[in-house]
Amino acid sequence: MPEPNTSPAADEPQPKAASAPADRAYGDNHFVAAAAAEPRPHLTYDLDIDVCIIGGGLAGLSIAAEIAPRGWSVAVLEARRIAWNASSRNAGFVRPGFAQGISTIVTRVGADHARELWMLSQDGVEWVRRAIKDGGMRDVIQSDGWLRISKTDRRAEIADEAELLRAFGADIEVWPADLVRTKVKSDHYFQAIHFPAAFNIHPYNYALGLAASAEKAGARIFEETAAVSIDPAGVRKRIDTKHGRLRAAHIVFAGNVHLGSLTPHLSRTLIPLYSFAAVTKPLGEKLPAAIEYPGGISDTEFADHHYRILDGDRLIFAGRLGMRDTAQRTGRKLRADLQRRFPQLGPVEIESAFGGAIGITVHGMPQIGQVMPGVWLASGFGGLGLNTTAMAATLIGGAIVEHDDRYRLFEPFELVFAGGPAGRVFTTWLYAAQRARESLQSHRAYKNEKWWIENAPRLKKEEEEAAERARMRAEQWAKAEAERIERETIEAAEAEARRIERERIAAEKAEAKRLRAEAKAAAKAEAARLKEERRAAARAEKERIAAERAEARRIEAERLAAERAAERAEAERLAAEQAAIAQAQPARLDAEQSEAERLDAAYRNAERVAENAARLVAEHSKGEPVADVSAASGADGATPSHRTKRHD
Repeated sequence: MPEPNTSPAADEPQPKAASAPADRAYGDNHFVAAAAAEPRPHLTYDLDIDVCIIGGGLAGLSIAAEIAPRGWSVAVLEARRIAWNASSRNAGFVRPGFAQGISTIVTRVGADHARELWMLSQDGVEWVRRAIKDGGMRDVIQSDGWLRISKTDRRAEIADEAELLRAFGADIEVWPADLVRTKVKSDHYFQAIHFPAAFNIHPYNYALGLAASAEKAGARIFEETAAVSIDPAGVRKRIDTKHGRLRAAHIVFAGNVHLGSLTPHLSRTLIPLYSFAAVTKPLGEKLPAAIEYPGGISDTEFADHHYRILDGDRLIFAGRLGMRDTAQRTGRKLRADLQRRFPQLGPVEIESAFGGAIGITVHGMPQIGQVMPGVWLASGFGGLGLNTTAMAATLIGGAIVEHDDRYRLFEPFELVFAGGPAGRVFTTWLYAAQRARESLQSHRAYKNEKWWIENAPRLKKEEEEAAERARMRAEQWAKAEAERIERETIEAAEAEARRIERERIAAEKAEAKRLRAEAKAAAKAEAARLKEERRAAARAEKERIAAERAEARRIEAERLAAERAAERAEAERLAAEQAAIAQAQPARLDAEQSEAERLDAAYRNAERVAENAARLVAEHSKGEPVADVSAASGADGATPSHRTKRHD
């Protein structure tokens, strides 16, 4: 098998279609050994088309089968034979996912973005199934299911990953180690994730079926026709070959590591390595003693190992990476790996061993997208190309025909320089380190489990003795605990009784205090009431005395007013009588003068009586006893009514 990047350069001669045997390009490929397809012609004329696809592997054929049925003219240029390399040299696993682990993808782009990528990978699986059915491809699907097994006890990690995949819509099952070992009988295996919707195909027959579907839709496929140079500028791009020229609106690079000098800037973004597979001779009745699961099996996250049953009694066992195509030597190593994994198979003979060049990206994700206007790339599938090439066909075909931009989901995974030869060396070293680490971890897990199994009787006895000691300690503890509980119960009861007694005494004290407070409050209220009543009685008494005094003053004033009125009337009468007498009896003036003097004395006596009465009234208003007014009458006992005014 040639080294990677082996597309013929401009100065290399182009092989004719019939210049070599039909199967020389395929080498010792088990899937092509039965019957290789007839060679297709190479391009010997100029052609004007819509889409030119450079590379006749699964990616190029899938894109052609996607675009051609939509009425677009398509041409596929293949430098050798269609599907001559890794496209037909693989184990044929059609399952969702990418070469990079899903948890790493989530870390890089986030859960929502990773979910969309995962769904695209699942759509790729269904695209393959649909293409097989719609194309009427026979002898393609060989078995169903894919089982990814852990070589160490990773129950928690497997459960977490399964939960993440289910959140992304994956149809999966988690198998415990016991179930795994009933189907794949190796003590080196533990838990697994089962993908029942995955399936396994004959990769070469599938590639032939894609080519037939594309050609049926009008696509033209040219073998032994290498693109020598391209001019991607302008609306119509130019692609030159040794014997012809094409003009196309779109160019799709689908040659993976074989583009070589045609696009060196793209080739430098891939790490070209070889992966290998070996097919055993019929194993007969020995096979069920090792493997009963009919689908694909992987026991690694990287290259080692992937295998499945072929033709009912054979195994295809794939794994290992290398910088050169050393299929025969690597086949012997794979046989040793197989016998170490399943010693019950006994001696195993290898019928064929073959390798294929794969392109690995730095980030582990496919290169899918538009390099420049009208120039597209589908590459870097990292050894997991059946579902991802179908996914690339959907994305690039939709972008060209319908301007669908879902291919932008891969923009975070840029074209990164892969390091050249140093990158190849480093990746090979990294694979060797990963393989050694997995082998060491698997060996440790196997030894640990074996140690547990070998020491199970002793451990069981020790466990029983420990259990008996624990039981006795538990009984002693239970007895002590019962005594403690009883003691605590008694103490609690006594404490409760003391608490109740304290509460009763406190309640009685509180009640007595409340009663005293209520009595004190009642006495205070009663005293306040009596005080208020006394104040009210005093106010009433004062009001009564004031009323009596006012009434006495009123009566006395009325009496004095009456007396004064009587005196004035009497004085007026006497004056009138005196006037009359003076007029009638002038002679009597002298006699009457003495009488006037008497009356004057009586008048003075009446004034003193009035003054005494006023004094008595004043004393009465001060609360002193009121003396009899009559006692203050004149000494002569005369009253004002008998007083006469003296005439001058």
